[in-house]
Amino acid sequence: MPLYVLIGRDGPDGIALRKRHRDAHLANLQPLVDAGRVRFAGPIRSEDGNPCGSVVVFEAADLTAAQAFAETDPYVVEGVFASVEVRETLQVFPKDAT
Repeated sequence: MPLYVLIGRDGPDGIALRKRHRDAHLANLQPLVDAGRVRFAGPIRSEDGNPCGSVVVFEAADLTAAQAFAETDPYVVEGVFASVEVRETLQVFPKDAT
């Protein structure tokens, strides 16, 4: 299954909104985690150590499915992210990954 990367960059109220919607964001990811389709997920941190965005690397059937998943993320729906990008990617390292 192809790999996709979701990169979300927080808006000006990101820190406050993250706290409010974090549980829903994690719950939204859980089915993909349970299916073994999340390769990496975590916050992007600013120079002061606070979250300022997120990266999720996950498997999806195609770009349309990856974008549809991103559109359901509570951080997208609730305006935590000011911008979201979803792109297909290719894992080169580690080499033993398929």
